[in-house]
This record gives sequence, structure tokens and C-alpha cells, in this order.
Amino acid sequence: MQVTWYGHSAFRLDFAGKAVLIDPFFTGNPGFGGDKEAAAKGVTHILLTHGHDDHVGDSFEIAKKTGAKIVANFEICMWLTTKGIEKIDPMNMGGTVEQDGFSVSMVRAHHSSSHNNNGIAVYLGNPGGIIVKAKGEPTIYHMGDTDIFSDMALINEIHAPAVAFVPMGDRFTMGPKLAAMAVKKFFKLKSAIPCHYGSFPIIEPNADKFVAEMKGASTKVIVPEKGKPVEV
Repeated sequence: MQVTWYGHSAFRLDFAGKAVLIDPFFTGNPGFGGDKEAAAKGVTHILLTHGHDDHVGDSFEIAKKTGAKIVANFEICMWLTTKGIEKIDPMNMGGTVEQDGFSVSMVRAHHSSSHNNNGIAVYLGNPGGIIVKAKGEPTIYHMGDTDIFSDMALINEIHAPAVAFVPMGDRFTMGPKLAAMAVKKFFKLKSAIPCHYGSFPIIEPNADKFVAEMKGASTKVIVPEKGKPVEV
């Protein structure tokens, strides 16, 4: 499987003829600076962890242009239909949906979820993390935006992720120390990829502190170059 990070929490997974975007925040993302058309080329599915604008991002435009199916919680999916999006697959915490060759499970995250409508927060369901499983591929866990919580141990027990995308920018998510603690205490990951940093001045500018906190851990830390695929 190839994983491409586009800054903030935006990722692309390429495997078995599928191209999956997670939280595709490109337009307005100071940490992106790449080619939006290239990032969305051939996309078959868009997965959303929660409703904040820096995660829903360019989902509308990409879905309309590529015909990609959007998989998200029920509230987000119903909101998307008001924007003219027809190809949706609603789900919620604890659920799993099959997606033609891979599955998507939604797990808990400790955060919030809303759309900013002219300064008014419109509720868009509970935030979540996303588990992606495909035969012969490593199980991927995008934590979404979250604090550390003890039920991460259950997520590990139930889903046994091999690779996790770990938010560590602080202020709105775990900071580097808590993020490293979550990885070391609750998971047996092959690789951890830090995210949700370097995009806005009020969060961590880089992953250096997380890398330092993970020193000596059995989990490999991968800090990808933006827009450059890495094998996991």
C-alpha cells in the first residue's frame, strides 16, 4: 500500500486498484501547496472522520468531479445531500461498511464535529476515527482529531491496526507527548505517521517533538514529505 500525506490530516491510500482520500483538506490549507488535481486523480472513495471544515475540505468538488463515493457519519452524509452529493454511504460508531474490496469501520474519537456556517456552528454528528482493512494490506487507523483515551486499547484489540495516522499538533488534538503516550501505551503498531501539524501557526510547526517522544519505541515513526508516496 502507498500512503501519501498532503499536510494537516489529509491522506491518500493507493492499493489494489483503489484510490482513497481521507479528510481531503486542500483549498485553504497552508500546509498543502501541492497539485489538487493530481491528489484527486482517479479517486474512488472519500472518507471523512468528522465535519470540521479542515477535514471535509474539498470533498464536494472532488466527489462531483470524480464520482467518488463519500463515506462518513450519518449527519455528515445527510448534510452532503443538501449540497447535491448523491453517492454517499452513511455509518456511525462501531459500524463497518464494505466498499468493493475493502472495509471501513468507524471508531470513537474525543473531539467535536460541526460546520462553520457564517460563524454559526452546525452540528454534524460525533467525531470518529476510521479503520481501513483490505486483504493482503496493512490495517490503517486514521485517528481523526482526538485526545488520548483508554478505549484506544479496545480499538487495538478489536482492529489490530498496523499503521496509524496520529494527530499531535496540540491545542485541538493531542500534543506530541500525549500522542506518543497513546501510541506506546495502547497500540502495537508497525508504523506511526504524525499529522495535524504545520498547517496553522497556533499548532505545532513540525513533528520533531513527537519523534523525540517516540525515541526507543518499537513502533517506527514515518514523517513523509508532503505529496510523496511512502510504502507501508
